[in-house]
Amino acid sequence: MAARTVDPVVELPMASTHRGALSVACTQCAEGRKMVLFVSGVCRFRCFYCPVSETRNQKDVTYANERLVRSDADVLDEAHAIGAAGTGITGGDPLGFPERVEHYIRLLKTEFGPEHHIHLYTHEPNGPKLARLAAAGLDEFRLHIPWYLWGSLRGSGGAYREVLEQAPEWGLRRGVEIPVLPDHLRELRTLLRALDGIGLDFINLNELEFSETNEEKLHARGYLVAPRGGWGVQGSREGASRLVKELRLRTPLHFCSSGFKDGVQLRQRLLRRAARTAPAFAEHTGEGTIRLGVVELGSRRSLDRLAQEISRVGRLQPGEFRVDRIRRRVELSPDRARGLASRLLSPAFVVEEYPTADALEVEREPLNSAAFPGPTRGGGT
Repeated sequence: MAARTVDPVVELPMASTHRGALSVACTQCAEGRKMVLFVSGVCRFRCFYCPVSETRNQKDVTYANERLVRSDADVLDEAHAIGAAGTGITGGDPLGFPERVEHYIRLLKTEFGPEHHIHLYTHEPNGPKLARLAAAGLDEFRLHIPWYLWGSLRGSGGAYREVLEQAPEWGLRRGVEIPVLPDHLRELRTLLRALDGIGLDFINLNELEFSETNEEKLHARGYLVAPRGGWGVQGSREGASRLVKELRLRTPLHFCSSGFKDGVQLRQRLLRRAARTAPAFAEHTGEGTIRLGVVELGSRRSLDRLAQEISRVGRLQPGEFRVDRIRRRVELSPDRARGLASRLLSPAFVVEEYPTADALEVEREPLNSAAFPGPTRGGGT
């Protein structure tokens, strides 16, 4: 009998690897074309390694990428801002809110058409809910199997096996996505072989990593930060890479490192958003951030008067500056800000920030004396 051929291992940046074809969703993520729709932080499973941030963990809030969602317009605006080809629905556990998820699936499919690829992450092996979402337009789901059920999926793991076996009847692509716990590689190996027998569309392994919300629990279990830098757990990446190389599965197997998520997926999405939303006068960095000259309102009372002064002193034309009323500042190019700063009484800076809805600031450079806090009263040296 001829030996079964197996796809070769493909090396990706940041120590990620895969054997077999990547899923559509993973390809879109790597290209920065996938919007992340965080429908709620509420989840009944409460995995000890959950990395969801303090502002979202177990809180019923919705975000489209970094944008807090208050209306459907926020979701659609964010998708347009990155030129999204698809959406990944996550949480928390989205299946805890099936009506909300169905609403967003129909909203996105109506706006962008049936080719807008939507996948969903869930812990819950609930066939009726998934079938309902498939009818609404869901393309793919990724099942998170809790670590304490890793193994042959017999007995207590049977509900997960059943959902994965039934999914093709609903027209859904299906896979499993789980973190690699370095002290449970034996159980994980057994699980992967059991999943291969089901004939999934893909299996994704993620690097286990520390976060502000799981740090204490991970340390309590003896996990250490990997010495190479970053926040990956020691042994997670090495164990995953070994499994991808050693296991000769029929099912496509993909290991995604924490470095790949930040250095490739996030960076590409930021670059796409900056190209679409940043003003023409902004400077673009190769990392996806932008640099702006900003003049803050300071002690002045009128933002419009400040803008008029900057326009007059700098001889700026419309389109060479803009007023940000939310952050109470006037924005212009870094070079123009440097040239004008000494003639202004308001604080002037060059700032580097993310081109995201929350505009997280990375760095700021003061440009004039008004940008520095005044001397402290009451003595001192």
